[in-house]
Amino acid sequence: MKALRIQVSSRKVQLREIPIPQPKRSEVRIKVGAAGVCLSDVHFVSGILSPGYLVGDEVTMGHEIAGTVDLIGDGVVNFRIGQRVIVCAGVRNEMGRVTTLGFDYDGGFAEYVTADSASLIRIPDSLPFEQACIIPDAVSTPWAAITQTAQMKSGESALVYGIGGLGAHAVQLLKMVGIAPLIAVDPLAEGRERAAALGADYALHPKDPDFKKKVREITNALGVDAAFDFAGVVSVREQALSLLAEVGRLVIIGLAGEPIVIPSDMAFAYKRLQILGHYGSEPHHTQELVDLVESGNLNLSKSVSLVLPLDKAVEALRQLENKIGNPIRIVLKP
Repeated sequence: MKALRIQVSSRKVQLREIPIPQPKRSEVRIKVGAAGVCLSDVHFVSGILSPGYLVGDEVTMGHEIAGTVDLIGDGVVNFRIGQRVIVCAGVRNEMGRVTTLGFDYDGGFAEYVTADSASLIRIPDSLPFEQACIIPDAVSTPWAAITQTAQMKSGESALVYGIGGLGAHAVQLLKMVGIAPLIAVDPLAEGRERAAALGADYALHPKDPDFKKKVREITNALGVDAAFDFAGVVSVREQALSLLAEVGRLVIIGLAGEPIVIPSDMAFAYKRLQILGHYGSEPHHTQELVDLVESGNLNLSKSVSLVLPLDKAVEALRQLENKIGNPIRIVLKP
C-alpha cells in the first residue's frame, strides 16, 4: 500500500510502498476514507515536534483518520467489518503513557491503518469521512481545552488567538456554549472574516495600536476570563496575560518551542492568574462531538478547505505550512 513515511533522524518525508498492516490482538484494520493534515504534522517535519515513544527511526504520519473497519483482530467483539469509524489520536499504552498516532506508531497517511479497538468511535452514515476525520484533533482538542482545561462557563468572556484549523473550531465551540463577549484575534484579514462568520462578536488584529484599549472597552475594563493561544506565538502570550480578568486563565495549545515568560509576577499573583498547558483530548470528548454533529448542534461542513489525493501529501504539508489559501483543514483521500 502507499504510505507517507518520515525518517525521524533526518526529517525526510517520502510517499512509498509498504506492506499492508495486519491487526494484532484487540486491534482492527481500517481502510482509510480520509485523513486530516494538521499543523502538528508540519511541526513534525520541521523538527519542532518529535515522537516520545517511537520504536525505531521511521513512522507513517497522520493522526486524524476516518474510515471503514476492514479486518478484525483476535479479542475484538464490539466492532464488525464495514462499520464507519474515526480513530482517537492518542491512547494510553500498558505503562499508562499517552502515545500519539502518526508519531509514536503508524498513522493514517496511508491506504490502511491498524488501531486498538478502544480508540475507535463509531460515526453515522450521514457524516462524510472528510468531515469526520478532523474531529479527533482539529475539533476535539479545542473542545477539551474549553470544557476540561479552561472549564469555561456560559456568560464568561474569551480571547481566541489564531483562527486556523483549531482556532476556527474554538470560536464555533465557544459560541455554542454561550461565551460572550467572544473576541477572535488574527493578523490575517481572512482569519478575522472567518471568525466573524463563525460567530465571534469581535475580530481584531493583534498589532492594532488600539488593541488593548478595544479589549478593555469590550469587557468594560474587566478583562477576559480566558485567552486561548492557538497561534503558538510568544508575543501573543505576553499580550494575553495583560488582558486577563481576575482569576483569568491563559491556555497554551499552539506550540512555539520557546520559554513562557510572565512579565510581572506581582500582577500575576495579585490577580491570581493561571497559565494552563493543553494537549489533545480524551475519547469521551470525541464521542461528545460526534453526538453534537449527529444531533445537528455542530456543523463541520465548512471546515474542510481542500481535498487532495494521498499522492499529494507532501504538497498538502507545504500548502499548510505556508498558509496557502488560509486553510482550516486540508484533507487527504487515498
